[in-house]
Amino acid sequence: MTVTIREHDDRTNSVQFTDGFTPPLLNAVKSIRGRSWNAESKVWLIPNTKEASLSLLYNLYQTGLFNHPSDKPKEEQPLPHLQEELYIKGEVKKLRTALSVRHYSELTAVRYEKWVQDFLAKNQQGKNQQGKNQQGKNQPEEKLINNFLKDLVTKKNVSASTQNQALSALLFYFRFVKNTPVDRLSSVVHAKKKPRIPVAFSREEVVKVIENLSGTKQLVAKVLYGTGMRLNEALSLRILDIDFDQNEIIVRHGKGDKDRHVMLPQKIIPELKKQIEEVKKIHQQDLRDGFGEVSMPNALSAKYPSASRELKWQWLFPQKNRWVNRATGQEGRWHMDESLMQRAVKEAILEARINKNASCHTFRHSFATHLLESGYDIRTIQELLGHSDVSTTMIYTHVLNRGAGGVQSPLDRM
Repeated sequence: MTVTIREHDDRTNSVQFTDGFTPPLLNAVKSIRGRSWNAESKVWLIPNTKEASLSLLYNLYQTGLFNHPSDKPKEEQPLPHLQEELYIKGEVKKLRTALSVRHYSELTAVRYEKWVQDFLAKNQQGKNQQGKNQQGKNQPEEKLINNFLKDLVTKKNVSASTQNQALSALLFYFRFVKNTPVDRLSSVVHAKKKPRIPVAFSREEVVKVIENLSGTKQLVAKVLYGTGMRLNEALSLRILDIDFDQNEIIVRHGKGDKDRHVMLPQKIIPELKKQIEEVKKIHQQDLRDGFGEVSMPNALSAKYPSASRELKWQWLFPQKNRWVNRATGQEGRWHMDESLMQRAVKEAILEARINKNASCHTFRHSFATHLLESGYDIRTIQELLGHSDVSTTMIYTHVLNRGAGGVQSPLDRM
């Protein structure tokens, strides 16, 4: 069996099999994102990227129709770095499976994959697949992890939160992919996070920032401040999540894949109803154009095949243009991209002449701070914010004290 991969044009490579196609080979090619069949040349085309090429090589090896590089004579073996990359890709694929089985969020999965990939590349485990260093001596897992984390701090100067995120990713990898006993990882170093007072707007500053926004972005900012949602939670709202009768909004699949209820600010009810009418017009036009489907959570698209075309499942804040899935050719509409909102808020803060290191997330901090100032109890605020531990919410209690701003300087008494 011979597979020929050569450059087809500037953007694609051609893949050709000398002995014809078999189901395993077809599956190996079809799992590549962006692949297509060229009927004229009778070849498969895949993106001309390193990721696509490595994915194809790994998929072909998984078919069992090809020899492992170590089975070949030394002079015929591929370059060492290719063996290493193939090994790392295989490990990352196992990690993705383990994360999916345990229903970790997509954002967490992406971050874990990045840390594990960096860790494996640094330790060159692809060359021997036994966790040995360059001198050939076995190193315990906790030592490899600690060395990796030490380099993150000393060479990249990462924060304690970033260091602990990398640690969580590596602990997950060793426990659930490499099946390393937990007691063998007990000596890894956990970074101590120092308490930081969150940046919050005053009520006057909130008004100034919101006034410097317009249209849909202004409404999103009002939702952020009025409910305490995270940015991705607000942008992921669907029409069915707004309950006008119960005066509440359902936040689905929040941080930790948890759902919660938050209040529906009365002041923005007319604006939300107007926004839903605008979404209805966009959706009806999409349906007339032959589109109108929206991405569905989990396996609901299989359970309710026609639900993705219903108005209630549409995003509350849809993007301006439709997206196209290059792998399947499917066209639809996603919600507003986070970067658009982040950029607009940054510009609004500058226009308001607010000299604070603020962002979209500052609306959430301001929400919690102002509720505490109004006398609401910490447990209520914890539920509204979706914090698992009340100690996380306690950071906002600094507003209950008089603090430095409530003390008169002796200079003012002169």
